[in-house]
Amino acid sequence: MLRDTLFILGQSNFKSVAISIDMRTGQALHARLGIDERSFVLRYVQPAMVGLIDGTVSTLAPIFASAYLAGSREALLVGLATALGAGISMGLSEGLSDPGTVTGRGRGRVRGTVTGVATFIGGSLHALPFLIPNVQHALAVAYVVVSIELVTIALIRKRFMRVPLGVSLLQVTLGGALVAGVGIALGHA
Repeated sequence: MLRDTLFILGQSNFKSVAISIDMRTGQALHARLGIDERSFVLRYVQPAMVGLIDGTVSTLAPIFASAYLAGSREALLVGLATALGAGISMGLSEGLSDPGTVTGRGRGRVRGTVTGVATFIGGSLHALPFLIPNVQHALAVAYVVVSIELVTIALIRKRFMRVPLGVSLLQVTLGGALVAGVGIALGHA
């Protein structure tokens, strides 16, 4: 049986760490960081969710538009460029928006890093299928990858944000479909 895990990047004693978290119990997070679940959610999960959602959804339009207009290689490059740009932008936005003293959500540098890395991951995963030279095959794989990304986001929201799975799936799917639709429409213009 596969164990549901989530990898969160953070900082502890000035060293970068990756933490494996059991999605069903969330137990590993408390012991390793020495904080309660609410603090963990505010400092790590919420910034990661913002990044994953933004990276996954905001890069759909440019990737799919470029795939339909120019082909696989171009979609890959546009996808990686948007993922990197969005990761840097979101990381800076989160990191600079609050030093942590205003909201108590932890250090801005850590939250910014978590958000930036999550944004890059969310934006780059569905660009990778465009390593396949045949754009039609790449698009078919990319659609599956996007579906997996959206379900993963919904499951994380269910576990940590206590959003009912059906509601979360509906929300993230509608958001993703709207942005993907813009990209597909522009790609056929």
